[in-house]
This record gives sequence, C-alpha cells and structure tokens, in this order.
Amino acid sequence: MKVEDLLRYIKTTEKMVVPEKVAATTQGSAMLRKLPLRLQRYIVDRGARNNPYMSFIVEPYCVFLAFEIAETEAAERLLPPNYSLFPSAMFGDTPKRPCAIIGAFNVHTSVFWGSRVEFYLIAENCETGLLSWIISDYESNTHSYDPSQGFVGPSTSHSVVTTSYLGEIIVDIASAKSGNSLTLVADLKNGALTKLDQRLWVEGNLSVDYGGELQQCTKPFSLVFDPKEMAQALKLPLDDISICTNTFGAGMLKPMPFEAACFPYAQHFVTTSVPTATTMRTAEDLEQAVNDISDKMNAPQETDCRE
Repeated sequence: MKVEDLLRYIKTTEKMVVPEKVAATTQGSAMLRKLPLRLQRYIVDRGARNNPYMSFIVEPYCVFLAFEIAETEAAERLLPPNYSLFPSAMFGDTPKRPCAIIGAFNVHTSVFWGSRVEFYLIAENCETGLLSWIISDYESNTHSYDPSQGFVGPSTSHSVVTTSYLGEIIVDIASAKSGNSLTLVADLKNGALTKLDQRLWVEGNLSVDYGGELQQCTKPFSLVFDPKEMAQALKLPLDDISICTNTFGAGMLKPMPFEAACFPYAQHFVTTSVPTATTMRTAEDLEQAVNDISDKMNAPQETDCRE
C-alpha cells in the first residue's frame, strides 16, 4: 500500500470517531437495553442501512497471550457449527498447536470507548477453509452489542489496561457478573519485533465469528485493515510476564501461555455495524477494501506532512 493511501485511511478511521456522537450512543444504549432483543436487532439492522461502517481503533500497547488447549473436547463445544480447532501460533517462528488467545486492549470506536478483554478460540471454517478467530467470551468497561445478547452495559467491576514509565503493561480486569478476571504485568524492555504468522493475523481477521454463549447463527465477518499492521509485533519473553490471575478458559487451557505479543502502535480497523460476510480472502483484497472505504467515506486527499 502506498504511504499516502495508508495516511488517508488512518485519518479516515480516526475522523469517524466523534466523542459527542459516542457519548450519545452510550446514552441511547442504556435505553435500547430495555427493549426486547428482537426489536434491538431490528433497530441495529435499520441503522446499518444508513451507516454500515464502524471504525475500531485499538490503541498502542495491546497485549495478547496464546495458551495451548489442554482439553480439546471442552474447547470444541464452544465452537459454532462448521468449525474445527486448528493448530496455530501468533509468531512465525513458534511451533503451532491447538490454542486460545486472550487479548487485553484499550479501544476507541465510532460507537463506544473503553477497555476490553476478549477470549478467542482459533479454528478453521470447514466451509470456506479460512482460519478464524472465534470470540467466545469478553469483558468490557463500556457498553457493547453482540447478536446473541443485544445491547449490554459495562460488565466489569474494575478495568485497568495501562502502561508505566518502567516499560510495563499493567492489566487488572474483573467481571462484576461472572468469575472472569485477568491480572498481569508484562515487561516490554526485552521484547523484540518479530514476524507474525500471516495466516492467523491476516486471513484469520477476515473470518471472525462468535462462539460459546455468544453464538447466534451469524455469518463470519471481516475486519478491514492495512495488512502491514499485522506484519510484526513485540515478542515478549515469557519470563517477563507475571500472571497473577486468569480465569478465561479455566480448566480448558494449560496454565501458562506459550507466547506473548504486544503491538506498540495503534491499529486501525473498519468493520460493519452488524456481522456481514465478505468475499475477501487475501492481503490484496484488504488493500483494495482500505482504498474503497476511504473513497466511500469521502475523505479528501490528505497531504503527507513528512514530504
């Protein structure tokens, strides 16, 4: 992708996030939660006709932990139909194995703003052959929408995803509604930029679906992003990760991760307001989609101030 196209896309996604509109959506969500789930879905579908896109910007220093699955039968029960666990790894130089990934990050979007922890199973879509991220559980300190539950309010009793001047990521999130919790400190000083497994991070993000109690017979949806944002990340030594508590995937995973990754820069995504399948399959498809979305959002041609 050309530098000027990337710059235009980044500015387009950021301009889609208007704090005043995010605040209004947050207030509206509290009212919509009182409606029957069927009516909530109807309202979301109607709204998506006028504004089908949602920008999703993951802020710097998000952290991902990959755990080997110890109880494959338990994990398979969380998968939606037509998926099977597929051996994977976050980095290209790590041996692949059946795995789950836990991600903790701060995010600002065109409809919500806050922090999240998400629990994913990595599986292959048996119909399309695409590697897929299956969101099986999540916790957030702000409102959310998913097809199974509709609009939901903040689920956490407290939520901390931050950094320190010592070069550490600090995560302390606990659910107010379930037993979910994640508490860790990750030292970044010895992290080294390492090539990511492209099938997982590029192809996998073209096929995202819901599992566990979040299943709702939806079609897998795609994220749109510059594939180079998924080229590399900091690979953190496992000795530099101190996990105090983790209840995500309890009884299903080996107790310690086999990989830890951190993205030291923001990542800019666009997705659809409601889960919508696409025909994208490759990095080239993504680059075309990035340019198409920038054009549709009527972003003017931006000047690269570095020239």
